[in-house]
Amino acid sequence: MRLLWDGDEHCVCELMKKIDASQSRMSRHMAALKAAGLVIDRRDAQWVRYRRNPTLSLETIAIIDAVMAALPYDERQAA
Repeated sequence: MRLLWDGDEHCVCELMKKIDASQSRMSRHMAALKAAGLVIDRRDAQWVRYRRNPTLSLETIAIIDAVMAALPYDERQAA
């Protein structure tokens, strides 16, 4: 979520590199975030680009911000 929280679009290839995840693992995680309504996607040729859902409520944003702020330092680096 931290990678997507900046509001920019990120392609799956970029996310895979940053968290050292396989394409299948990344697809499962992104599908779960999309199903939860936290991210939206856009197909760009062979890639799918993801970003934070711009219609999230302020309450949802505050909850996610609080969870990310509560992560221990080491986990923040990996997130």
